Amino acid sequence: MKRVAGFTLVELLVAISILAIVAVLGWRGLDGIVRARLALTGQMETTRGMQLAFAQMQSDCEHVVSSELIVGRPFLLADNDRLTLVRNVLAENEPTRLQVVAYRVRDGVLTRRESLATRDLAQLDQLWLAATSDADTTPPVNLQLGVASMQIQTWENNAWRQRQATPGEFALPSHPTGLQVALQAQGQEASMSKAFLLGGI
Repeated sequence: MKRVAGFTLVELLVAISILAIVAVLGWRGLDGIVRARLALTGQMETTRGMQLAFAQMQSDCEHVVSSELIVGRPFLLADNDRLTLVRNVLAENEPTRLQVVAYRVRDGVLTRRESLATRDLAQLDQLWLAATSDADTTPPVNLQLGVASMQIQTWENNAWRQRQATPGEFALPSHPTGLQVALQAQGQEASMSKAFLLGGI
């Protein structure tokens, strides 16, 4: 009687073991790709959010009020994790008004708060004091989550200068012509930075 050739049990076990190893390696590779894609997507979302925040800052800096228009009143306070400025509000068929804008980083969130627009300098003083003393109750707008810090430098006397406001200080002692803002995302070593010209000065 002729014997039919086939696989032995040992050969089948070896083949199944090889297939199992290939499957595990393939799953690990796929899992690594998925994890890398998720991390990259998160970084891209953070970068996009910071770029939008920078675009808003640029718009505010371009419309910073000139010191002559507000008769020597404070119009800019730049400190780590906070930026406060007075900007012109331009609306069609309406006179130019003034508004206090405050950026803050708190609990990992970059926020922007803007006051009511006014033409009354006495009211502007009250709005500025409320913004710089954190007494403003206007609801802020969250610009970006996951922000570890915001570092600000001012362009003064042909050089970038980093300074911290002293307690009770409500304005910069000099008139810088530019700002450089660096946003540090949580869990990332490199920060994103952008420089802005102060258009009204």
